[in-house]
Amino acid sequence: MRVLVTGGAGFIGANFVHYTLANRPEARITVLDALTYAANEASLAPVIDRIRLVPGDVADPEAVDGLVADSDVVVHFAAESHNDNSLRDPSPFVRTNVVGTFTILEAVRRHGVRMHHISTDEVYGDLELDDPAKFTPQTPYNPSSPYSSTKAGSDLLVRAWVRSFGVHATISNCSNNYGPYQHIEKFIPRQITNVLSGIRPKLYGAGENVRDWIHVDDHNAAVWTIVDKGRPGETYLIGADGERNNKDVLELILELMGKPTDWYDRVTDRAGHDLRYAIDSTKLRTELGWQPRYTDLRAGLRQTIDWYAGNRAWWEPAKQAVEARYAEVGQ
Repeated sequence: MRVLVTGGAGFIGANFVHYTLANRPEARITVLDALTYAANEASLAPVIDRIRLVPGDVADPEAVDGLVADSDVVVHFAAESHNDNSLRDPSPFVRTNVVGTFTILEAVRRHGVRMHHISTDEVYGDLELDDPAKFTPQTPYNPSSPYSSTKAGSDLLVRAWVRSFGVHATISNCSNNYGPYQHIEKFIPRQITNVLSGIRPKLYGAGENVRDWIHVDDHNAAVWTIVDKGRPGETYLIGADGERNNKDVLELILELMGKPTDWYDRVTDRAGHDLRYAIDSTKLRTELGWQPRYTDLRAGLRQTIDWYAGNRAWWEPAKQAVEARYAEVGQ
């Protein structure tokens, strides 16, 4: 199988490449990545001799067309994804998430190639902290940031191209991922690398915001399950029943790293900070037979902490610049 992975030098995409090579050694993988700040060629260094890495913009039709034509399936991870950045400058989010997805859709339509589109649970907005409900494929879209609104737009484009042009595509909306190779601007790796750097971690507001955490390998196993078994035009939600509030996650990280659980500073909450995400993955589990492996957040975080502790050369060059950007806005 010839697999084109857009955004394959980013966090989830790079882990998808590693997962695929470990579990599908017959796959021929091409990675298309613009290699922006959020990508890291070093994430692919251990497998670079087994893949083809093509620097390029997913919103560039010339860069996309030939690669899609030479593929059996496109797994579309490429996206601008950091909420804080979308509040500072939404324009890259519109180009990559909306125009980029349109460009991929037109290419797979021309060449009759299977596509799977990676999205987020943030398209559904948020839930109240005491609401027993979870997101399902029938939950109305209610995005609250430039990031989530552009992802919602990309999802709707995929649905329209399936219905209007018969494109063979599926969509997955996943909860918050964690694991190796995640950019240190994100919540969990920022806290881990702060501790490793002797910096007190930072917690937005009261830390009551709830996220539904899933290990990146579980996410990527689910993606392959959908590529193999998913019905064209269907949306599958990926979640591992990992609801925890930010305060609890930070304090668990501190405990695992041998620090007092109150060794952190509170900072001003992010504008429009969604309260709670929660995924109901019943459809994926019952129809396609997927089950998560990493059901113990403590064990998954332990593994993630060990990875960052053992791979300082991967993240240390970016640490000072990341913290400087946060300091500019008091976070």
